[in-house]
Amino acid sequence: MAPQEAAAAGEGPERGWLALLCASRLLQAMIVTAYSGVLPFVMHDWGMTAAQAGSVQSAWHVGYLASLFAVGLLADRLGAHRVLLAGSALGSIAALAFAVFASGHLSAALLYALAGLCAGASYTPGLQLLARNTAPAVRGRAMGLFIASSSMGYALSLAVVAGLSHALHWRVGLIAAAACAVVGAVVTVHALRRMRPTGAPAAAVQAGGGSWHALVETVRDKPAMAGNWAYAFHCWELMALWAWLPAYLVASSGQLGSMQSIGVALAALAHLVSVFGSVLGGTASDRLGRARVMMIASLASLSMSFAFGWMWAWPLWLLAAMAALYNLLAIADSSVYSTALADGVAPHRLGAAYSVRSVMGFGAGALSPWVFGLALDWGQARFGLGSTYGWVAAWSSVGAGALLGPWMIARFARLDRARRLSA
Repeated sequence: MAPQEAAAAGEGPERGWLALLCASRLLQAMIVTAYSGVLPFVMHDWGMTAAQAGSVQSAWHVGYLASLFAVGLLADRLGAHRVLLAGSALGSIAALAFAVFASGHLSAALLYALAGLCAGASYTPGLQLLARNTAPAVRGRAMGLFIASSSMGYALSLAVVAGLSHALHWRVGLIAAAACAVVGAVVTVHALRRMRPTGAPAAAVQAGGGSWHALVETVRDKPAMAGNWAYAFHCWELMALWAWLPAYLVASSGQLGSMQSIGVALAALAHLVSVFGSVLGGTASDRLGRARVMMIASLASLSMSFAFGWMWAWPLWLLAAMAALYNLLAIADSSVYSTALADGVAPHRLGAAYSVRSVMGFGAGALSPWVFGLALDWGQARFGLGSTYGWVAAWSSVGAGALLGPWMIARFARLDRARRLSA
């Protein structure tokens, strides 16, 4: 049977679907970090304070969090194909609107929030489609490649946007990132054509009692919720790392005058390293088991969180190398949580499960950079601005906030094993 006939018969997707889906995700993820790449320029041109500049990025996170919750429920009801297709189109339009029409603090915050509100449709439905189109034996690798595509998009965006902003104008950089989102939406169409045909998601959800019932089922699903809690602690650690790593490395080097260029370069490096971590972790989970890889990566990254602040006085090249290792360990289990949820949750409520997980994970990830800042302020006020102990306190807050992660992973492993034995 030809690949096209096999896909139409529901036997499997056509060759190349995963590469197209990952390419689509990479291109659409570029708008996520585009604002960070132009931040120094727009602050100057728009006369924004640091608080105002930060609020624009916060507006994105608020929109994105709302989007991740909503699109999971919509995908259960309408089908992941439809939500991914419509969301990709709307997301590219919103990205272009932000790039072209943002002209000050208020307009930038509103338009970037709108872009964030549409962006989740290229993520959660993509995870659902990965679960539908891959066998469990290779699902971890596929999820790892999908997450890695996001990281590559973040890194590429920082490099392209910052480069164009320096050479031409910051708006050219934003438009370039938004244009990539448009191309990504087109690639999405071709990716969807190669996947398994959709079933009848609305009927399945109605039979199960609707979206509210799916949410209640998820909250009562002890293995799934243990995995979601472990993911929340993982996000606490990862989001704080991504937010504060460039500032830490620059402050350690003492090259404060080069903050802008060094910060962007190090942020891009962090996301590039994350590409390898996602693929390695996802692939390893196919062979070693989901919980085992979660536990290994979680314990390793926790050790780095408590040790990293003590490396303050190390030579910059050595500190940067350890930062790369820290990034790799922190991201290694990210795709595994998505895979484990897809393995254990019924397809008709997988979107709802991802919605719950997103609120827990990104909610924790939104708080941890702020707590890091509080700990840093306290440590520097107590021990002095140039003291190692201020940064030790800050990085220790990252580890302390994620300490319950291994316990939740162990609980997930025990509950998931019991469920499999009783099935």
